[in-house]
Amino acid sequence: MRYGASPQALQPRSAGQRRPEVAKKHSAVDEDNLGRKHRPDYTVVVIIGALLAIGAVVVYAIGPGLTLGTDLAQNYYSSKQLTAIALGIGAFLAAAFTPITKWRQIQPFIIGAAAIVALSVRFVGEEINGAHRWIQFAGFSFQAAELVKFAIVLWLAAFLAQRRIDKQLGSIDTLKNLGLLVAGVIVVVAGMQSDLGSAVVMMAVIAGVAFIAGMPIKRLIIVGFVVLSLAIAAIVATPYRRDRVATFFNPTADCQAEGYQACQALITVGSGGIAGKGVGRSVQAYGYLPEPANDSVFAITAEKFGFIGTTIILGLFATLFSRIARVAQRAPTDYTQFLVVGVLVWLSVQMLINVGAMVGLLPLKGITLPFISYGGTSIIFVMAAMGIVFQVSRYTDLNSKSAVKSRQTNSYSSNRATYRRPA
Repeated sequence: MRYGASPQALQPRSAGQRRPEVAKKHSAVDEDNLGRKHRPDYTVVVIIGALLAIGAVVVYAIGPGLTLGTDLAQNYYSSKQLTAIALGIGAFLAAAFTPITKWRQIQPFIIGAAAIVALSVRFVGEEINGAHRWIQFAGFSFQAAELVKFAIVLWLAAFLAQRRIDKQLGSIDTLKNLGLLVAGVIVVVAGMQSDLGSAVVMMAVIAGVAFIAGMPIKRLIIVGFVVLSLAIAAIVATPYRRDRVATFFNPTADCQAEGYQACQALITVGSGGIAGKGVGRSVQAYGYLPEPANDSVFAITAEKFGFIGTTIILGLFATLFSRIARVAQRAPTDYTQFLVVGVLVWLSVQMLINVGAMVGLLPLKGITLPFISYGGTSIIFVMAAMGIVFQVSRYTDLNSKSAVKSRQTNSYSSNRATYRRPA
């Protein structure tokens, strides 16, 4: 008998009996680990549709104010918003019907495109209000930071899922890679593009996904301390950022200069009262409130719909985020869970920053309110991200404890080669 061979291994095989095979080692995104498809979460689609409709109505209602004193038609902005929504729906459907395994295959192309666009926007992009965030092409503007957010979510999910399989989450190499990503965000997005708001959202995504992945707290604290130090340095080194922070602590000190937008935002929110002025009765959109369709759109919705309307809108966001969290909790694999968590942190932090700035709880950051603000790039990539969440919801386990056990099993089985018994 050969040393180490069992008696069963030496028995002759009957006709049709197959040789024991070594199972293929699975990657972090292997489709075999996803489980059986079932009915996706259509509640997510309903909520997204409601938020998009609210945004379309608001942009249409303030169209006359936005085009006042220009040669543009009153429906110019509303028609472009509807076009953006149509493109966003197309992006949602494309992402929703793209197999999860395909994202890993196309991820290098998306990351490469994001890097090229993010670096080139400083040189070929148009400077608006001192910032280089947009590339103008054939009458359309493309905001580079939105593509970068999407690319970061894809890369983080694949990278940390594989690191978790390899049991390398706490390694120096993992920390180095995340540190390089954070440094790139600070230098390119916060520095070259002057988009500190988007940089904050990206760093929140990095921290949130790393925490859920199980990265040691000490490592996260080190990264957080470095990020905080660099953020403070960026604020201190830039005059307009210092002014925004000073305005945040005392918004009414200079309402005619640096504190103008903060003061007008508070006036706009307060003027809505309990029930709002009505859809077609906005005053602040007629030249008083800066960026009424973009950064300040929440203040405009408060003016139109009042406390009741904004409470309903915030309730829609809260419900949407709870549904996304439910999908993340019941995701079948680490990779799918990290994808959904990345989208959840992205949208929730961006919403909180936008709303908080309009009600005086946070400094002004200049980022959009997801689904509602005017802007095609934001809508397209947010909808694509939600398409991924919708796709993952097809594979969620109805029992959250079972889903956790399934992810642990998948991670274990992907970390070693297993043998199939002879048929």
